[in-house]
Amino acid sequence: MSIPFNRNFDAPYGRLIDVAPRIRRLLADNPGPFTFKGTSVAVVGRGNVAVIDPGPDDPAHQEALRQALEGETVTHILVTHTHRDHSPAARVLKAWTGAPTYGFGPHGAGKAEEGIVVEEGGDSDFVPDIRVRDGDVIAGDGFTLECVYTPGHTSNHMCYALREEKALFCGDHVMGWSTTVVAPPDGDMGDYLASLRKLLARDDSVYWPAHGGPIRDPKSFVGSYLAHRLEREAQIVAALRDGVTSIPEMVERVYVGLDPWLRPAAGLSVLAHLQLLLKQGRVGADGGVGFAGRYRLV
Repeated sequence: MSIPFNRNFDAPYGRLIDVAPRIRRLLADNPGPFTFKGTSVAVVGRGNVAVIDPGPDDPAHQEALRQALEGETVTHILVTHTHRDHSPAARVLKAWTGAPTYGFGPHGAGKAEEGIVVEEGGDSDFVPDIRVRDGDVIAGDGFTLECVYTPGHTSNHMCYALREEKALFCGDHVMGWSTTVVAPPDGDMGDYLASLRKLLARDDSVYWPAHGGPIRDPKSFVGSYLAHRLEREAQIVAALRDGVTSIPEMVERVYVGLDPWLRPAAGLSVLAHLQLLLKQGRVGADGGVGFAGRYRLV
């Protein structure tokens, strides 16, 4: 399934620029294979503002953010999820402004409710002052943000919908430049597919991802995202049918021509699909569920 990616994204680092009537954006200088050109910090409102995903623990970025917000009053600090390119700067922004932080919960919060301990590597220091749930509304000076819970990329992933502009700040749940990594145990393919279907039922006019440019035709784009994941699942099932039993072999077969740097992420994505198939009773595993396991169709 072809996804209409748009990789034409060019923005200055460290400068707050207008992108919509109530939205400004500051790009952190942290480009990479998973962050594209960097993390986009969103500033919502004028004068009294909300900041969404303050960004990484980088002093130069944090100073640029502080200077960009001079003359403004930060009233809300919102975090979509606790990967290290999104939430660490919330700590210093709160120290400067006294504004409360909002989020679903600390790293792994969605899985902790199921008794699952997630991997290290997230921002384990972030604990929101105010824990929000699906449908909660955060009202500010001239803006209204609705919380839209979208687990899958992480178990604590929360999107925020700006009602005044029918715009969705979608973090890493949907990105216009690439597919999203779903890495167990915190990432969950079943949750991710359900969250995509949840967005399909909404009527947002534009998405503002944390990486790359806006998505102007979100319903069609999410439809292609969902179709792509279901196609990957079908490819994995076909590989199992042909006697391919290990995750590395599935990666070689399914992700033809993949950059070697991205193979570990592809392996985690295959594992996420297999875990969903196991849960559905369509696949069995010998030797444990993980990269050492051997998988078969049931």
